[in-house]
Amino acid sequence: MKSKKLLLIALLFTVNSFSQNWDKIEAKDGMHYISHYMNNINLDILGKYLFEGQEPVVELNEFGAGFYQLHDQPKRPMIWGLECDESGALKYKKGFDNAKYILWYQYTTKQEGDTEEDSNWKSVEFTIHFSSKKMFIQGERSKDYKETTKK
Repeated sequence: MKSKKLLLIALLFTVNSFSQNWDKIEAKDGMHYISHYMNNINLDILGKYLFEGQEPVVELNEFGAGFYQLHDQPKRPMIWGLECDESGALKYKKGFDNAKYILWYQYTTKQEGDTEEDSNWKSVEFTIHFSSKKMFIQGERSKDYKETTKK
C-alpha cells in the first residue's frame, strides 16, 4: 500500500513537472518554487551523498524523487527540488569558490511517531565547491562530481 502511494505521488509530481520547469510548494514560512531540472547547473547532482563515506545518506534521483536519512534513522522516500524563481531559474549565492543553493525536501511516507512537522517541507543547504569538485548537502553529506557538457 505504501509503495502504491509513493508511486502515485511520484507519478503526479512527474506529470506536473513535464508541464513546467518548476513546482510551487507551501512551507511553514510561505510559498516557494522548486525545480528538479538541473540543466542550468551543468553538473550531475543526482546520486548518493554520504556522511564520511557511509550512512546516513541522501539520494537524489531523477524527477524529484529520492531518499533522505537522518542520523540513527532509516532511509525515507522523499520528493525534492532546488529553490528557483517563478520562471524556473535556480536561486543561488555565488562565493569565491562555491555556489550555495537551497534544497527543499518532503517525506512521502509516514512513520509511527511522526508529527505534523515531519510531513512539512524542509530546507537544507546544497553547496558546490569548485576547486575540490565536491557537492554537499547540509555541509556533511558529500558527493564528488565531474563537470558535464551541456545537453
